[in-house]
Amino acid sequence: MSGRDRVAADARARGVAVEFVHRPAADSLEEAAALLGLDPHEVVKSLVVKRHDGGFLFALVPGDRQLSWPKLRAVVGVNRLRLPDPEVALEATGFERGTITPLGSARAWPVYADASISGRIAMGAGEHGYSLLVDAAELLAALDATVADITV
Repeated sequence: MSGRDRVAADARARGVAVEFVHRPAADSLEEAAALLGLDPHEVVKSLVVKRHDGGFLFALVPGDRQLSWPKLRAVVGVNRLRLPDPEVALEATGFERGTITPLGSARAWPVYADASISGRIAMGAGEHGYSLLVDAAELLAALDATVADITV
């Protein structure tokens, strides 16, 4: 099953309406947003974060913001978090960087989303060349995401 198929199946199982949009390769998040006709804030990065205990979590961050490590550590309640190597992120999710999304992940890791995420957003679709469009509130509710101020 392709990554996009896994994403679609998980979205259906959660009752989340998603749309896949074919998108040419982009050299930056800003370029990807422009190709989709969106503002960079509407493109959400799905970051895989490794916990000190060996587990993982997803951090959802708007494209025009950066993850705040101190804020995320405070919300998660741990002292150490880090971004894993691309190979480790692939093993943890089944998705390559640039395609990562909590939907359809190889394992269901906890999701932490920045409080500024709202409206219709684009994110990784599990496969290169595609973006996923989804209503943020519907997605975050279906993922039982912890919504907090985790960016700067």
